[in-house]
Amino acid sequence: MAKDASIERKKLKDAKRIVIKIGTSSLVYENGSANLRRIGVLVRVICDLVNREKEVVLVTSGAIGIGKSVLNLEKRPSTVEEKQAVAAVGQSVLMHIYNQLFSEYGHTAAQLLLTRDVTEDPASKVHVEHTFEKLLSMGIVPIVNENDSVAVEEIKFGDNDNLSYVVAGLVKAELLIILTDTDGYYDKNPSKPGAELYHNITDLSEEIERAAGASESGKGTGGMLTKVHACRLAADEGINAVICNGEDPEVIFKVIDGDEVGTMFVKKT
Repeated sequence: MAKDASIERKKLKDAKRIVIKIGTSSLVYENGSANLRRIGVLVRVICDLVNREKEVVLVTSGAIGIGKSVLNLEKRPSTVEEKQAVAAVGQSVLMHIYNQLFSEYGHTAAQLLLTRDVTEDPASKVHVEHTFEKLLSMGIVPIVNENDSVAVEEIKFGDNDNLSYVVAGLVKAELLIILTDTDGYYDKNPSKPGAELYHNITDLSEEIERAAGASESGKGTGGMLTKVHACRLAADEGINAVICNGEDPEVIFKVIDGDEVGTMFVKKT
């Protein structure tokens, strides 16, 4: 199985359509302000991939985190109404940042805000798929987030890790990369002595999720559990998926070059 994983790693350079997900903890500083340096590197990397004729979809968190900073809130909103209002403010600021940076490299980005019901209804799902196809065919980078300003529990994805898996399926991606604040999937809490990082995972059973924990950053809604769940499901549907540290978004180049960075969930063949 290790040999198969190594072969699949090397094949990542041929991936044409790639979904990249970045979480709130990778987009904002501890004080809640946007990490413009990191976002800038991320956009430059994506633009370089597009220059290589790759098709890239970015699934981004950060609307509530950045909205909280813009509104000078001391803590993350707790009620549905507060979250929706803060997300509405933060989403416009976040997209303004992305649009400015993409335009500096001569590329165009487009915003898609989704809710679960839109992707599950057969008629609306087809329209979403067509929108993605047209944008990608035009060389435009779709930037996707959950529509937090209107979504309620019944139509929420739950977190953007799950959303990234759904988007990867919608666009028929060959590779899903989830950027987070740890190096990948460990057999136990990475802060504990002796924690082992798994570079390649071929076991796609639910058992692999048991060692993953919840979010500890306090900035976002996900955690390693949701990332493992999303990658496991993606790999089970034939999409190679990698969890890696987004501190330096240039790690994306290493993933695509086939380097053994992060944790790769090897697709089922």
